[in-house]
Amino acid sequence: MTKTIRLTAAQALVRYLTAQLTEEGEPFIAGVWAIFGHGNVAGLGEALYASREALQTYRGHNEQTMAHAAIAYAKQLGRKRAMAVTTSIGPGATNMVTAAAVAHVNRLPVLLIPGDVFASRAPDPVLQQIEDFEDGTISANDCFKPVSRYFDRITRPEQLLTALPRAFRTMTDPADCGPVTLAFCQDVQAEAYDYPESFFQQKVWRARRIRPDEVELASAVAALRAAKRPVIVAGGGVHHSGAAAALRAFSEAHNIPVTETQAGKSALPWDHALNLGPIGVTGGEPANKVCSEADLVLGVGTRFQDFTTGSWGLFRHPGRRLISLNVAAYDAAKHGAEPLLSDALKGLEELSTALGAHKFDAPAKDLKADWFGKVDPLTDAPADGNQLPTDMQVVGAVQRSANAETVVMCAGGTMPGELHKLWKSGKPGSYHMEYGFSCMGYEIAGAMGIKMAEPGRDVICFTGDGTYMMANSEMATAAMMKICFTVVVTDNRGFGCINRLQMGTGGAEFNNLLDHAVHETPSAIDFAAHAGAMGATSIKVSSIAELEKALAKRHSVKGPYVIVIDTDPYPSTPYGGTWWEVAIPEVSGRKEVREKRAAYEAAVRERNSE
Repeated sequence: MTKTIRLTAAQALVRYLTAQLTEEGEPFIAGVWAIFGHGNVAGLGEALYASREALQTYRGHNEQTMAHAAIAYAKQLGRKRAMAVTTSIGPGATNMVTAAAVAHVNRLPVLLIPGDVFASRAPDPVLQQIEDFEDGTISANDCFKPVSRYFDRITRPEQLLTALPRAFRTMTDPADCGPVTLAFCQDVQAEAYDYPESFFQQKVWRARRIRPDEVELASAVAALRAAKRPVIVAGGGVHHSGAAAALRAFSEAHNIPVTETQAGKSALPWDHALNLGPIGVTGGEPANKVCSEADLVLGVGTRFQDFTTGSWGLFRHPGRRLISLNVAAYDAAKHGAEPLLSDALKGLEELSTALGAHKFDAPAKDLKADWFGKVDPLTDAPADGNQLPTDMQVVGAVQRSANAETVVMCAGGTMPGELHKLWKSGKPGSYHMEYGFSCMGYEIAGAMGIKMAEPGRDVICFTGDGTYMMANSEMATAAMMKICFTVVVTDNRGFGCINRLQMGTGGAEFNNLLDHAVHETPSAIDFAAHAGAMGATSIKVSSIAELEKALAKRHSVKGPYVIVIDTDPYPSTPYGGTWWEVAIPEVSGRKEVREKRAAYEAAVRERNSE
């Protein structure tokens, strides 16, 4: 006879979470972020309290940003562990949709548990319920469907017996990995069921390593042997697979240069002879030059996003072949690529074995020397101490202060482009960029998540004033928890990155920088005072020299440390980059727009003719 234990559905969910382990014997779910409301406080809240010794619950200040912290945690650990996030129904749940999209785009595991309406429907419409006038099964949580890798609505307690194993299979599967949403009806959370005791036995989830198909492997090897100038595009999958060493060995064995996407950066040390650095729109001249001439492009764990491919205008060789080594069939077949469906580590190893002693001509040595000769001076401290610093100079100051354990992180806005081009990454995992979804607001919460994942690392977060204003509340969480990381706030008085794009597409400066927006009272936000009010140690500096002095003190600070510096919103690195397709209006009263439209049409024709 099957032994059972009577638990509420919420209690069963929590008990199941605590029993799921990694290969190293650690709990796969490292903790639960929670903001309680009427949709989860009575059911799931009570269950989490009862299990608080076995499963830590963390209190956030915003549903989106506490989910960002969970996502950054999983990303920094290479998807080996994850966190859960629970919210009430209504706005608490929908606040989390943006974070779900971040996890989905970046293929990162997170377990989202928003409260939901009553399965019984007896008290409908309940507080915060979204009513669909034509479909009684719809709730606000249906917003999660397009941004979840697996979605389920728990309307009966026994549904957990199938939903939870599916959830963990998704989060631990290299190909399907991504956010899981379990919309948990609030009355069901409190309902009891006789669950089999065997359901709660400990289970180890092992990351599957898919080996290449023999036919696809042979085809890729034949293509490589026939190539004269191949190049590797290293994406985030290299880090997810733990394949940095395999990539290095493959590159060195066959003399193939490596370029790095935003997600792939730090796969090889910046000074490795075969690491030609950043690729694409925010890329450098060495990588983009070799890619434009390559007759074979081998993508390893990359989605081939438009910033990587220059909107597919970067790879210009007329006979160019594209091979995509990827664990996900969806990504492996993109843009007519020849797929090599495989785990990155195993795929590189087997490719190398099949290639044997085959070597290619090494890239010209002067490519990197010329590049750094151009950009290194941009990161030097200004000779004139009264000059308003540039973002490049701020990057240089942080770089000079960094050490082997530094993790530099950022997300959407100005700094991703500068960091991709200029930051000199050391070992794998030292560069953490959310640029899959380019989500402003990820930074502060993400820095907290990184530090929680790797407490021994020196975490430095770049954020602009615009992003800081979007999402700063987890600064208070980090201060309360004494989580130590450094935030460098570059205050350029607005959205400097998009202002430059506006100008670059022929538009007038409008509604991006605060000085160009309609305000009766000029903005004068004291970011250092604001951060200090939330419990951070903070300081405003007025020069690069003062910034470097402030950075030197960061290791003695307990809790978050915020350094604010005013910067010039206009300059950016003038070297590198490639075309990016941004549609320009066909009709405009501005001469500048009409000229940019003509250039845009010419670029599209050139891209489409290749």
